[in-house]
Amino acid sequence: MDAKDFFAQSSGQWHSQRVTHHLAFRQTEMGRSLISVTSLPLDDPGVGNVCALYQYSPEQASGASRVEWQGVMGWDKEGEQQNGSTVMVLIPTDERSGQLLREVGYAEKSPVAGQYQMDETGAMTLTTEYESLRSHERLWFEGESIRLRTSTLGYGFGGMSMATFAVETRTELVPPGVAKTAPPTILGW
Repeated sequence: MDAKDFFAQSSGQWHSQRVTHHLAFRQTEMGRSLISVTSLPLDDPGVGNVCALYQYSPEQASGASRVEWQGVMGWDKEGEQQNGSTVMVLIPTDERSGQLLREVGYAEKSPVAGQYQMDETGAMTLTTEYESLRSHERLWFEGESIRLRTSTLGYGFGGMSMATFAVETRTELVPPGVAKTAPPTILGW
């Protein structure tokens, strides 16, 4: 599986259940979210905007997706949610690696480009250097509708501050190029 195939297989609506270990506090936090992934054609205006932001042309891209999420974490205050959306664009450097351009990052809410690497099992590893953080994620499919994710997040000098494990279960397929008409909503399990 290459990165473009990984993106295509990720299309759909996913429930994510995760546990985050805050190493500095020696505490664990549970969370859940609904994630909607829609494949985008390379001529989509959002793809063009992201490519232009990083000085690439859409012709250099091999795939793109719009990702929307709504979630809650155990430590959130009443009514607080973790919501957002971003356009992600793959710019390959070879058959197994390249850059993942994001309109908005997850750890910091600003544009960010990370490095992706596909391994021989079809897993994608993402390494992203934010202004003050470093994120390292590994995502893989355990079946057509089960995706697993591990991630670590480190601040400044001295390494890791958070480690997360998530199980994502597909609830709905979204055909390539078809936009969702309504934003996703939180569904508890």
